[in-house]
Amino acid sequence: MSGKKDENAKRKLRRLFFGALMPLLLVTFVSGFVFLAVSKIQTNRFVISESKGAIAELNGKITDYIAPALININDFVILFRTSQEKDVLDALVHGFAENITYSLSFYFATAESRFEPDGFYVDSSDWTPPDDWVPQKRPWFIESRNNDGFCYESPYIDDMTGGLCVSLSHKVKDADGKFAGVVAVDLLMKDLADMVSSVSVSEHGKIYLLLSDGTYLTNEDESKVTKANYFADSPFSASEYLDGNLHALISDGRYFASGRIGATPWYIVVEGPITDFSGATMRKIILFVLILFVFSIFASVLNVSMIKGMRKGEKGIGKQIYDETQNLAVSAQENASTAQEQSAAVKEIVATMEDCALLSEDISTKITDVSSLALKTNGDIAEGVDLIEGNVSQLHKIAEANTMTIEGIRELGEKITNIWDIVTLINSVADQAKIIAFNAELEASSAGEAGKNFHIVATEIRRLADGIIDGTKEIKSKIGEIEKSSDTLIIMSESGTAEIAGGVERANMLEDKFASMKNASEITAERAEKITAIIKQQTSATEQILMTLKQISAGVENFSQATNKISSASQALKNIAEGLS
Repeated sequence: MSGKKDENAKRKLRRLFFGALMPLLLVTFVSGFVFLAVSKIQTNRFVISESKGAIAELNGKITDYIAPALININDFVILFRTSQEKDVLDALVHGFAENITYSLSFYFATAESRFEPDGFYVDSSDWTPPDDWVPQKRPWFIESRNNDGFCYESPYIDDMTGGLCVSLSHKVKDADGKFAGVVAVDLLMKDLADMVSSVSVSEHGKIYLLLSDGTYLTNEDESKVTKANYFADSPFSASEYLDGNLHALISDGRYFASGRIGATPWYIVVEGPITDFSGATMRKIILFVLILFVFSIFASVLNVSMIKGMRKGEKGIGKQIYDETQNLAVSAQENASTAQEQSAAVKEIVATMEDCALLSEDISTKITDVSSLALKTNGDIAEGVDLIEGNVSQLHKIAEANTMTIEGIRELGEKITNIWDIVTLINSVADQAKIIAFNAELEASSAGEAGKNFHIVATEIRRLADGIIDGTKEIKSKIGEIEKSSDTLIIMSESGTAEIAGGVERANMLEDKFASMKNASEITAERAEKITAIIKQQTSATEQILMTLKQISAGVENFSQATNKISSASQALKNIAEGLS
């Protein structure tokens, strides 16, 4: 039995050892791969930066190298316009050659052949060319004659030194702008090759000077200079990477960069294996992984050793856990019973509060209906007040119209009285005319036949006066009837005015009553709204209390469930404690 326990203990220790070791080994290898990927990215960026830096450095050196030659050629072109004498130009050639210490020679050839009267050739090295040497047929002369800028001739073997050199030339014009010749400087390619070898990118990196078509200007294998093409054995093309722009890339484990040298037709190409930079990094990564591996084993062994020490105290701790767990199980059961009782009480309270909430909502609904009815009544009363005000206004207008009618009737009575006076005057005049006509008839009768016609006229006048008197009597009778009717109308109008005044007074009283009713309805509506707001607040508070009680009920139930789980866990922990002890 004891041997079986020892075997189980060893098996557990082995599982613990490998369980602790495997995560550490996994972290070690993942860290190594991540570090490798990051290092590769950083290395590529560093290589591209170094390649561009090497091109910039060599570009600066070569530009500084050929700058004096370009300056002195340009000065010769300018001074040529002041004098075309051979002796003067020979002196200029020798003087400028002294400023360019690294040049093979500084020379000038006229547009005419040196065998013609106005043609000549001057050279700072005092070299006398053979008779068959014609400068006008040389490539440096032909190219400069056809171009206005500086021309860079392809490398060739110098006749004097036998060394490889390159010519820099420029067209020369006289003061009238007419082509007069070509001035040139010869530079040794060895100097350019030394500059290239002075710049280094990496241990196995290479730097070359190329023409725009890829032909080598410099190479450690001199047999390839001016004869072999760089792109013949390269996956890149000259048209793609020798276009005047700076290029840098990494492909197939090698780095490549190219760039043009100033305004020259020459290009710098840098290439080499990426392992020149990544080899040291790879060694560091391997060392890092090994260190982590050793550390993982050491940490696993230390972990197992610590676990052994912990196992010794497990038995005593297991006994204590067993006792405490038993007490905890008893307490958990008591708590569970209490929690169930509390949960039942809280549920009863929740049911009561739900009934209260429903009652509050019903009261709130009815109060809202009362408030709406009060608002509607207030609106109806307001419309009634507006109608009464309109009626009072119409009664006032009727009273004013009736008063104006009475005044008109009274004015008519006064005018009838004036007519009465006129009729009296007419009647008086008619009486007098009747008397005069009677007297005239008497006078006509006494006159005999001579007054017969006058008697007829007087008779007609008397008859007319009688007719007027009869007419005035009838007019007086009609005027009397009109006066009676007018008086009757005045009495009736004054009575109507009194009735209208009473109606206005009663309408004003009704308006006051409606205004009082309107104020009362407004107060009722306002109080109903306040009661509604209070009921809503009470309902909201009841809902919050109900929600809180539900949460308490849920909490009590959760506590009861948790207590049951604690009881179950205590039993499980009791079993574990038995196993530990």
